[in-house]
Amino acid sequence: MEKQEYTITLYTENSIGLIGRISTIFSRRKINIESLNTSPSEVEGIHRFTILITETEEVLRKLCRQIEKQIDVLKAYYNTNDEVIWQEQALYKVPTDIVTEELYVERLLRQYGASAVVIRKDYTVFETAGHREEIDNLTQELTKYNLIEFVRGARIAIIKNSAGFHAKLKKFEEHEPSEEIIENEFLEKGESVFTM
Repeated sequence: MEKQEYTITLYTENSIGLIGRISTIFSRRKINIESLNTSPSEVEGIHRFTILITETEEVLRKLCRQIEKQIDVLKAYYNTNDEVIWQEQALYKVPTDIVTEELYVERLLRQYGASAVVIRKDYTVFETAGHREEIDNLTQELTKYNLIEFVRGARIAIIKNSAGFHAKLKKFEEHEPSEEIIENEFLEKGESVFTM
């Protein structure tokens, strides 16, 4: 099997030390995490991890099963890039005079949908979101114009063919044991429920 990029989505409880336990599972298997994002999910009290790795599907299947054994992990999914809608965010710090004096830089920033976050005399900070290739291309171009600083955020992704975890959680809750107590008729008659 050939290695490819996969996005792992975990739904978890918000527990202290969970990131450490999950990253230990990856390091024991010698799998590099390329990107890791955690955030609240659409369900109150449930957090969502988005992890980017490059691996084979066979390894990924075993990895997700291992992760799901963690007591705080409710569900682990993995998807190829074609199965998710994803973005990465980036911040660029460039000299303000370059932006105001170089028409090409202004056009470049517009082309990549970058918007100013902070404008000062000495520098301007822009933000943009897109796929890694787009962010890399913009970074490469801005390097030619005295790029001062650059930072990329972790991948965020939504699974295309998913009704969301909230729907699955509701379905699960419907099948939970009832709080209503049902008397065992054998016990009422004084018979043993155990058979030899």
